[in-house]
Amino acid sequence: MTVTVPDAMSGASPIANLVEPPRLLVHWRNHPPLGFGELPDAPPLLPAFSAPFDLLTTLDDGLKRRLRGWPGFARWSKWLRFPTAFVGSTVSEYAPLPRGAEPRALARALREALGERFRMLVVKDLPQHSPLLPEADNLAAEALAQACVAEGFVLLEGQALAYVPITFSTIDGYFDGLSSGRRKNLRRKLRSRADLDVRTVPTGAAFNDDAVVDHFYALYRGVYAQSEVHFDELSRGFFAALLRDGASGGIVFEYRHAGELIGWNLCFEHGGQLIDKYIGFAYPQAREHNLYFVSWIVNLEHALARGLSHYVAGWTDPEVKAQLGARFTFTRHAVYIRNPLLRALGRRFSHLFESDAGKVPGTTP
Repeated sequence: MTVTVPDAMSGASPIANLVEPPRLLVHWRNHPPLGFGELPDAPPLLPAFSAPFDLLTTLDDGLKRRLRGWPGFARWSKWLRFPTAFVGSTVSEYAPLPRGAEPRALARALREALGERFRMLVVKDLPQHSPLLPEADNLAAEALAQACVAEGFVLLEGQALAYVPITFSTIDGYFDGLSSGRRKNLRRKLRSRADLDVRTVPTGAAFNDDAVVDHFYALYRGVYAQSEVHFDELSRGFFAALLRDGASGGIVFEYRHAGELIGWNLCFEHGGQLIDKYIGFAYPQAREHNLYFVSWIVNLEHALARGLSHYVAGWTDPEVKAQLGARFTFTRHAVYIRNPLLRALGRRFSHLFESDAGKVPGTTP
C-alpha cells in the first residue's frame, strides 16, 4: 500500500516524539523492512507493524548463554519466537505518537485492538525525559507509559540514545572535553583521514542511477551482516526512496580511498539537530581506515559549521560512544502479554531483560 504525506506533515506535525523528518516514516511505511506485516487496525497516525520476535533477543547476555546450555535448547527455543505486534517504527529514535491523544484511551485502544489479538504487544522506545524533545512530548510519553501500566502492560528499560551537545566552538574544544588518553587514541585513529576523500552529497538527484543505489545498499548489507541483532532488515526500495528524496534534509557523507567508495553515512538536519541514521561500510577497508571514528569527527564538524545544537548519534555501541564523549538518554518499552499467567510472570522477571543502562559507565535511566 502506498502512503502519501499528509499536508500536516509539511508544517506543524500531528505526530509527537519525532527528532527526524516525518518523511522517513512515509518511506518506511511504503517500503517496510523484510518480513514486517502491516497492522491497519492500529489507531490513526500511530505507526505499527507485526514481525517475528525472539524473546532471547532482549534477555541479559549471561542468561542467554546459560539457556543455550540447557538440554534440548534447539528444540524448545523455537517456541520463544512468535509473531508480535509493535507500536512504533524502526526508523524513528522514539515511538511516534499522535499529538494530543488522551493517554488512557490510547492505551486501552492498543490493548483491545492489538494486545488481545497477538500473544505479545510492544510499545517500543518511549522516551524518558529526553533533552532532544519538547517538554510537552516528554510529559505525554510519561502519561502514556503510566496509562499502559494501568491497562496491564509491563514497563521494561530500553536502549540508550547517544548524543553530543554542540557546546564547543571549535573541534579542538571537543577534544579538550575528552580525557588525555582518549584524546591521544582518537587522534591516532584519525591519521587515516589523510588517505581519504570525503564528499558531502545531498539526497536527491545524485542517486537517480540504480547502480549507485545498488552499491550503497550492498554496503549497508555488509554492516547488517556484521551486527549481532538481526531484527529489521531494511529493503533496497526503502533506501532508494530515502536517497532520492531531496526534500528530506538528507546529507550523505561519502568516504573514498584511491577512488573506491569504502563507506557512507546518511544523516539528516532536522529541528536544529544532526540526526545520524544509516551507514554502509566495505570490509576490511572501513576498519583499516577507522571510518567509524573518522565519520564521528566529520559529523561533529558538520554540526558545528551549521550551528546545530546536537549531534544525535544513534543507539548502537554505547560503550564506544561513551568513550567518545557522548551523553545518553534512555527509553522504555511497554509490553502487554495476552496470557494472564505469562503476564504475571513477566512482571516478576522483567529485570532479566537487557537494558543499555548497565553498558554505559556512570549512567542510569
